[in-house]
Amino acid sequence: MDTLIQQVINGLVLGSMYALVALGYTMVYGIINLINFAHGEILMVGALVSWSVVGALAESGLPGWAMMAVALCCAIVVCTILNFVIEKIAYRPLRNAPRLAPLITAMGVSLLLQTLAMIIWKPNPKAFPQLLPDVQYQVVGSGAVITLTQCVILGLTVAILAALLWLVHRTKLGRAMRATAENPRVAALMGVKPDFIISMTFVIGAALAAVAGLMLAAKDGSVTHMMGFTPGLKAFTAAVLGGIGNLAGAMLGGLLLGLLEAIGGNYLGDLTGDVLGSNYVDIFAFMALILVLTLRPSGLLGERVADRA
Repeated sequence: MDTLIQQVINGLVLGSMYALVALGYTMVYGIINLINFAHGEILMVGALVSWSVVGALAESGLPGWAMMAVALCCAIVVCTILNFVIEKIAYRPLRNAPRLAPLITAMGVSLLLQTLAMIIWKPNPKAFPQLLPDVQYQVVGSGAVITLTQCVILGLTVAILAALLWLVHRTKLGRAMRATAENPRVAALMGVKPDFIISMTFVIGAALAAVAGLMLAAKDGSVTHMMGFTPGLKAFTAAVLGGIGNLAGAMLGGLLLGLLEAIGGNYLGDLTGDVLGSNYVDIFAFMALILVLTLRPSGLLGERVADRA
């Protein structure tokens, strides 16, 4: 039982990062029906920028939490500017093109960002320092533990998700986003500027990816120019799992996927008679995707067109 509780904690931490990235996918799809396959690379850029900032502040004498806060702010700024430029240069000219064109462009942007990151930061993996104290808290009534870093990740994720839901459902910008998702032409007649709203959607998604990048770097303790591909692909799986275009679905899909990987990976060897080990944990994500698409193609919560944003 202690092992199960520990894996649930690990799964929630992992799933919270998937959920943040999945929200970026689902917001963009909800507005312009585009799968931005370069979104995982935005996460990677956020992690590498955070690593650079932390390295630059290493001798400043600042406490770890302060360096993390500064690194997060810098990563958000860089990622939002980068995603704004990508939308304006790579996607906006293709907005009325056949759907295959922006899809291929997204893949090209993904490869371009990986290559540029490899040139700027070099291809070798880099250790990400532990910025928060190595403190562990025991879960009451069990032998499972949760670290301070995991607590920060979970708390930050809950706060960000709550703020995003408030933004989408309670603010003027959120109403404009929902109106643009419903019908951009009619929204434009009502005074909404669709181009601005679409750009803001990319900016918000990039900010979420930057936060997830720093979380992933702090959790794994290393960064590399290839670190965004697999989380990005799994986050896309999570978005489809919950219902692409549905904010609540992206959150649910991310958390479920994290739990499935953590719990399933721990018991994978026993389930397969030691044929498969924990290194094969990635198969759970795509098994779940195939199962959901077969039984419920619209995802667990379905696509709520009126609330897409």
